[in-house]
Formats: sequence, structure tokens, C-alpha cells
Amino acid sequence: MLTVTDLSVAYGPIKAVNGISFEIPRGAIVTLIGGNGAGKTTTLQTISGLVRPAAGVIRFNQEDITRLAPHEIVARGLCHVPEGRLVFANLSVAENLALGAYLQRDSASIDRTREHVFALFPRLKERLKQTAGTLSGGEQQMLAIGRALMGWPTFLMLDEPSLGIAPRLVTTIFEKIVEINREEGLTILLVEQNAHLALEISSHAYVLETGQIAVAGASRDLRDDPRLKAAYLGG
Repeated sequence: MLTVTDLSVAYGPIKAVNGISFEIPRGAIVTLIGGNGAGKTTTLQTISGLVRPAAGVIRFNQEDITRLAPHEIVARGLCHVPEGRLVFANLSVAENLALGAYLQRDSASIDRTREHVFALFPRLKERLKQTAGTLSGGEQQMLAIGRALMGWPTFLMLDEPSLGIAPRLVTTIFEKIVEINREEGLTILLVEQNAHLALEISSHAYVLETGQIAVAGASRDLRDDPRLKAAYLGG
């Protein structure tokens, strides 16, 4: 469904991503894991069109999307939940969700999608008129995922969904990620520093280290792989 080939991204003289290649099959949950500064967030931002690559090709459903604008990529069904959630803090929950459906035109389908989001995350319905900036970190993450789902994606990228969230809500968020994948068939690319959680719910993993793929394989095989510890700890 998504194929990344020889992708390189530079910020001036610094190479944040250095010639990585990977594939995400339809219907899978695949994770990118690694330490701070490994290039995970840059990879997602480049796929979603927020950052321009220095080299490489990104194909989504066999179409080259490498140079498309972010809104054109969203229109093709690829949505990105960014690191730190980035909800519109001064807008209500309802307004944030409405912005997620900005490219959609069928009001009946938008209403059905919103009800589906409420079924996944009942707290959002309870706080519909509340401004997003007053929600807890976990509730904001629910809102960020719900906002992305309003765009009717077939492919969802999640950047650090456990970051800054109370442990009891982290479990809920990850359960919902699995539910979205299994019941709706959404393909998911997950960036996550919590390797244990990421490997628990994914089928395949790529471990990034200083902008390169250091380890790749089935998630179940990597859980106790000493190379994973080396990539995190520099051993």
C-alpha cells in the first residue's frame, strides 16, 4: 500500500534520514521505533508532504506522491496524527472534528463518521462544546485521532500516541488503535518510543538509528532481539 524507496531528508548539512526503504502492506500495523533523533518524525512528515525529501520516492497505492502537497495526500486517504497531537486549542471539540472533515462534502456521511468517532471515544461526545486546550493529554490524543478519522482515511500515521499521556489512558489509546485496524481495516504506520507497546500491537517493525534502518523484522521476533537494545542504548 505504501512503499518508501531510498528516502533521504536533510536539514541544511544535517542528514536526518539517510536512504531508507520500507513497505507497509494493506491492512497491517507496522511500527517505526528508535531513540530520540533517529529520524522517525521526519519520516512521517516527509510521507505526509510536510517536509520535502532530498532524494527518494514515496508511492501510495502505486501512485508517486513524493511531491504532492499535504492536502492532496490527505485527499488520497493518507492521514497523519502528529507528535504532540497539535489540536486547535482555542476551538471546541466539535470544531476540531469539523476541520478534520474539511475536504468532505457529503454531510450525511460526515454525520455518520462523527457518530462512529463518538462510539470509539465516548469522552469526546461528553466534551463536545469544551475547548480542546482544556482536555487532558489522553483526551487530546483521542481528539487528534478522531479528527484524522473524520477525513475518511484508508491509511493512518500515528506519531508518538503515548507521549505525555497518563498510563491508564495509554492502554485505552492502544486498544483503540488495534480496534481501528481490525474492525475498519485501516492500515497503520505507528511511530512510538515505547518499544514494548509498539511491538505488542504491530506485525512488523523497523528500528531507526541515526537516520538509517538498523534492524527490521517481524515484531514478535524483535521483542527480545539484542540489536533492539543496542539501537536504543548505543551498545
